[in-house]
Amino acid sequence: MNNIAEKTIPPIGFGLWKLDQDTCSDAVYEAIKLGYRHLDSASDYGNECEVGVGIQRALKDGLCTRNDLWVTSKLWNTHHAREHVQLAIEKSLSDLQLDYLDLYLVHFPIAQTYVPIEERYPAGWFFDPDASAPTMTLARVPLIETWRGMEDVYKQGLAKQIGVCNYNTGLLNDLLSYANVKPAMVQIESHPYLTQTPLLRLCQMNEIPVTAFSPLGALSYLELDMATQQESVLEQPVVQAAAQRTGKTPAQIVLRWGIQRGTAIIPKTSKPERMVENAAIFDFELTDTEMQSISALNQNRRFNDPGVFCVQAFNRFHPIYD
Repeated sequence: MNNIAEKTIPPIGFGLWKLDQDTCSDAVYEAIKLGYRHLDSASDYGNECEVGVGIQRALKDGLCTRNDLWVTSKLWNTHHAREHVQLAIEKSLSDLQLDYLDLYLVHFPIAQTYVPIEERYPAGWFFDPDASAPTMTLARVPLIETWRGMEDVYKQGLAKQIGVCNYNTGLLNDLLSYANVKPAMVQIESHPYLTQTPLLRLCQMNEIPVTAFSPLGALSYLELDMATQQESVLEQPVVQAAAQRTGKTPAQIVLRWGIQRGTAIIPKTSKPERMVENAAIFDFELTDTEMQSISALNQNRRFNDPGVFCVQAFNRFHPIYD
């Protein structure tokens, strides 16, 4: 069965990761007011209630209709068991004040020990954050079982499309071997320092769209001490030269590269002026030489890597990439 919906994902979205609860609803409202129609959310972000307030305010004020919006959310690691997937999506829908999601994604190919919603939500990475030596604990749930749960909520109409995040080529090939409902989206970290060309090619071969998170690379991770300012792709001469040629900012050049190579992108900002800047990337094109030169910056530099941050922050080594 193909996982196909009438709507297609807008090429640029508004990323909701790290948006503070205090400012989130206003930021969502402002983004919709400025023309954003693609909202990328997740239960783990801890702000879906505030996202829902922003959406409902925008709908009430007539800025758009529900059908105009593309709302994505994600299944957290603690709800990978088939019987827990519906509980998780229903909680997200309740918080977002929506009847359905346009897209529901498996957030990580990592199954953690179940934590009931009424006990702690979002569950986070620690099984017991109050323990003397807290750590993340794993559950014996194969990914095929999780995907069957995703197919269940798709068939019920709770999600119009379903897909996966943070998969590699091996996991995607495996998923395609057993999926009754073909994944409609693969969301991955991708930017000029992490082009992920083989994975993109595999997705293209199978006609699966790709969304790139952290499309500006290091900028998403500076405040988390997961990157340094020296790793900013915006300072690269080829990016600077393209910005000078087009009269655009370096950030717009990098975002345009992401769009032009065929991925949807979800930059995050709470600043209205940045929202405007990030969206103003459809009135110019990069040359083939510029595209190739920016792609050649690839270093396979992954900023969002469980093999690194889990051992640093959650006291367990758990790599998912080689």
